[in-house]
Amino acid sequence: MALPNEKFEEIKSKIQKFVDKEMVPHEQEFNVNHKFADHLSFLEEKRNLVRKMGLFTPQIPKEHGGLGLSLYQLGQIYEILGKTFYGLYVFNCQAPDAGNMEILIEHGTDYQKETFLKPLVDGKIRSCFSMTEPDHAGSNPIIMGTTAVKDGSNFVINGHKWFTSSADGADFAIVMVITDSENENPYMRASQIIVPTRTEGFNFIRNISVMGDEGDGWNAHAEIVYENCVVPEENVLGPLGAGFKIAQDRLGPGRIHHCMRWIGECEKAFDMMCNRAASRELSPGKPLALKQTIQNWIAESRAEINASRLMVLDAAKKIDNEGAYAAKVEISTIKFYVAQVLQNVLDRAVQVHGALGMTDDTPLASLYRHERSARIYDGADEVHKSRVAKEIMKQYLK
Repeated sequence: MALPNEKFEEIKSKIQKFVDKEMVPHEQEFNVNHKFADHLSFLEEKRNLVRKMGLFTPQIPKEHGGLGLSLYQLGQIYEILGKTFYGLYVFNCQAPDAGNMEILIEHGTDYQKETFLKPLVDGKIRSCFSMTEPDHAGSNPIIMGTTAVKDGSNFVINGHKWFTSSADGADFAIVMVITDSENENPYMRASQIIVPTRTEGFNFIRNISVMGDEGDGWNAHAEIVYENCVVPEENVLGPLGAGFKIAQDRLGPGRIHHCMRWIGECEKAFDMMCNRAASRELSPGKPLALKQTIQNWIAESRAEINASRLMVLDAAKKIDNEGAYAAKVEISTIKFYVAQVLQNVLDRAVQVHGALGMTDDTPLASLYRHERSARIYDGADEVHKSRVAKEIMKQYLK
């Protein structure tokens, strides 16, 4: 499903104007003070404005309160929102909540939708997704140590997770657990279970310091220990053994979201780089922009950003028309390519700013800290490159 183009362009224009007027002027406040809690009242005020505009939670189907956008259309919205740090949060389409909404819509029971999905869509609560473990390689998600053992009508969860993003203050976690370790099919050993964070045995250990910034609230990555954490079997999301499939359902469209957000961040850094190159003089009347090295960086960045956008929107269109499985090569390609473009553009922008680029007087240092991980989460570059190469070589290795 997709909105008629005229209607979509009207919505896109409204969102762009909102971001420019209500969010961008406050960016420096976010740079100086990274505490999510300190900005919460401001963010709730902006969320209420978005609700009144009828644009809250745009990424989900109309029947669940969203706008009914296609993935191709939604990608363009994510680029706009990616130009401001809290843009996605204000519109309630931020990770990990957006991904959790998607899989609850697709796989949740009526009870799960009423109890967990509805307040999440309404923006009354937050959630987290608990999959990555410190003791097992995230690049091989079929191997993990967290288990859920059936005990009557309950499951007892034990295990150790980290980089459970946004767990600080979340109301529930969707947890990837091993429920059938003996299954001959390794892709059917895991399940996903919804765990309210107030459940006894859900132990929040800490927000992990990432490049010196531990964050808080939604803007943080937590370490969690599950210790005899008992949840009812009605909290199992989808069939037992479907954990890996559900994770793939979540991650495919999610990579479109990430990549288009990164392109928004690239455009922001690119604009800053060009402004700095034009205004910073090495000597009177001789700005940095006259230097060939700087010109090369500007040209290369422009080409890479434009190429990224076209690649991502092409992948989104293929998912819309043929499904995520048919677009698996395109999804992997954009994941490693756009992540690297983001690193390239950010690094060039920092370099053009010199010492200023290393400080929190601009958004660049914060973007660099937060987005170096883009080449790791949701599948490391090396995993995606290997997948793309294997698919290509099927045509040659016969």
